[in-house]
Amino acid sequence: MLRLAVLVSGGGTNLQAIMDSISDGRITNAQIAVVISNNAGAYALTRADEYGAEALVVSPKDYPSREEFNQALLDTLKEHKIDLVVLAGYLVVVPPCVIQEFENRIINIHPSLIPSFCGTGCYGLHVHEKALARGVRVSGATVHFVDEGTDTGPIILQKPVMVEQDDTPEVLQRRIMEQAEWIILPKAIDLIANGKVHVDGRKVTIEE
Repeated sequence: MLRLAVLVSGGGTNLQAIMDSISDGRITNAQIAVVISNNAGAYALTRADEYGAEALVVSPKDYPSREEFNQALLDTLKEHKIDLVVLAGYLVVVPPCVIQEFENRIINIHPSLIPSFCGTGCYGLHVHEKALARGVRVSGATVHFVDEGTDTGPIILQKPVMVEQDDTPEVLQRRIMEQAEWIILPKAIDLIANGKVHVDGRKVTIEE
């Protein structure tokens, strides 16, 4: 049984998609061992409590230095015997010590088709603002492994979503969540939990 740590900063809609997918059997051989937020006011923590998952706050603001926060986050993951770290709207840079300890065991959902509209500063509504400003006809979402770059790790799954002519960033964000993010993030977890994802350098292969 794959032990998941889901890291969140806000409302937790992707967390909810994971919890629902475990409950209805779309994710098998996995369980949420802990939900961690840097934000004590995150509604995601309420979602975790209602689901029955352990919910913790590990925030940089609670530590004298960034190094101590980094170590505390790593220690929390190790104490919970985590197999896979899932970044589900987590707005803190994952420290190198965690990336090294969990090499190819951290995944992230990004609301565009990487390599478009990604990298430093591209998160949340900013991604959709940039996509609309560029006039793209298709956007989408990407699940990828996390390395020490920003949105540069091996790509696991992608799903395209059509952009409509009168979209606002908020409308496009919602459509991409509903039509892509909430589908491919649980699917990626299920594939990993069942040993169907293999990484060779920057390329991911998936068993049928």
